[in-house]
Amino acid sequence: MGVKIHNITFDCADPRALASFWSDLTGWHVYYDDDPEVVVAPSYPFSGTGLLFIPVPEAKTAKNRVHLDVQPESATRDETVSAAVAAGASILVDHRRDDGSGWVTLADPEGNEFCIERSPAGQGVRRPTAFRITT
Repeated sequence: MGVKIHNITFDCADPRALASFWSDLTGWHVYYDDDPEVVVAPSYPFSGTGLLFIPVPEAKTAKNRVHLDVQPESATRDETVSAAVAAGASILVDHRRDDGSGWVTLADPEGNEFCIERSPAGQGVRRPTAFRITT
């Protein structure tokens, strides 16, 4: 049996505002109607995974147990970090190293953590990594 991940859901105070931030960061579109939920996705209808923002009354109080690792498609990691900060994110921990490796952990405007990695082009040639697959 398998499943498809349809949406990654964010609890938040202001779904439209937070969706707008993630739309700016991803370049995806914002979709909503009279329902309080808002979706950010590459296109509509979409068959991939979207970001779903739903209103909740309580504020975020602890570290995320799950977070997104995002990778720039056409910009550098550093340019993407700057764009995220300009859009309202804040840097939590900077793991960039002098050799260009590393990542940056940020928080979106409602405090949800996410990381910006280097783009595939910024990573250069990488050695294959061995993974163990179990069934």
